[in-house]
Amino acid sequence: MFGVLNEVRIVEQGTFITGPCAGMMLADLGADVIKVESAGNGDPYRSFKSGFYSAHFQAYNRNKRSIGLDMKVEADRAVFYDLIREADVYIQNFRPGAAARIGADYETLRAINPRLVYCSISGFGPDGPYAKRPVYDSVAQAVSGFLSVAIDPEQPRFIGPALADAITGIYAALGIAGALVERGRTGRGRLVEISMLEAMMHFAVEPFMGYFALGELPSGVDRPRLAQAFIVRCKDEKLFAFHLSSLDKFWDALVEATGAAHLASDPRFAIRQKRIDNYLELAEALNAVFGQKDRAAWVERFAAFDVPYAPINTIPDVVDDPQVNHLGMIVPVSQRVEGASRTVRPAYSFDGERAAAVKAAPTVNENGAAIRTALAASPGAWPARHRQAEPVD
Repeated sequence: MFGVLNEVRIVEQGTFITGPCAGMMLADLGADVIKVESAGNGDPYRSFKSGFYSAHFQAYNRNKRSIGLDMKVEADRAVFYDLIREADVYIQNFRPGAAARIGADYETLRAINPRLVYCSISGFGPDGPYAKRPVYDSVAQAVSGFLSVAIDPEQPRFIGPALADAITGIYAALGIAGALVERGRTGRGRLVEISMLEAMMHFAVEPFMGYFALGELPSGVDRPRLAQAFIVRCKDEKLFAFHLSSLDKFWDALVEATGAAHLASDPRFAIRQKRIDNYLELAEALNAVFGQKDRAAWVERFAAFDVPYAPINTIPDVVDDPQVNHLGMIVPVSQRVEGASRTVRPAYSFDGERAAAVKAAPTVNENGAAIRTALAASPGAWPARHRQAEPVD
């Protein structure tokens, strides 16, 4: 782990993806993240497929420690409040009102620790007509407008990864980091609130600006058409992608690389605006060209030309990719009891230093005894650190 957030203490009471993703982003930067789980089976994402250590759980809970607490039991709630007393950040992604029912609402925790940065993640915000509705990733993608500009309206299908969940978690981590910087100046904590709706609308800010500035009604095919981005199928059925953007030099290089001079002389494709207007016809013509050779041959051919291109890699392809290996993106998982032995490292480097490993996601209550012992030993014992200054007026 990196040390840029060393000595930052975080209590995360998150489940599934949004809260755990926010905690993971900060843990990857060196923060000491204590994951508070319900006593027993813990975060329900542990058993997303089977058992209590799913690959999905492992993905968002690395570099953390775990303690199991029953918030209905007075002694366990006292332990939770001891953690809050010593924490810099608290993260939860409950439905609005749920935190208050277990004594973890902002007002209660702020009274215990005025310096606390409290992050509340929700689906639709803390109040309003949708606030009480259940929300999952696909719902947030749909209601935010993001899905309408990401799919082909003629063949509507959800996008595979849980984008709204993860993106909201990343936005939450950014908000928390900003609040911590502010607290360094003021000494005071903050209530940071973010919803999946807000995160995904901000993430899709470009099509919103097209609507407000130009009166355009964006669709899922606009971006690739305007950007001149294409996915073509090669002779061996494998997919190949390239992005010509607005520079004619990329079109000229594409024509030269493919040897398809007939495309350049076709009046439908003579200038960029015509290629935009006739995007579907050009896509069909390009598929006919690329269907003449296997993808490996095209990859080898394009390496000699100045065209933004890539094969559409499967996950195993990416793991074996030479640039990925050069960057050291796949690293070992340390301190693992079960689960994957390798994973993707954090994306950052600082002064040229990258993470060489990540710590395995904890098992249920794996660190509970050690955390309780440290809390009982003396104030500030989780872990030892320099005491912070009092809030300034």
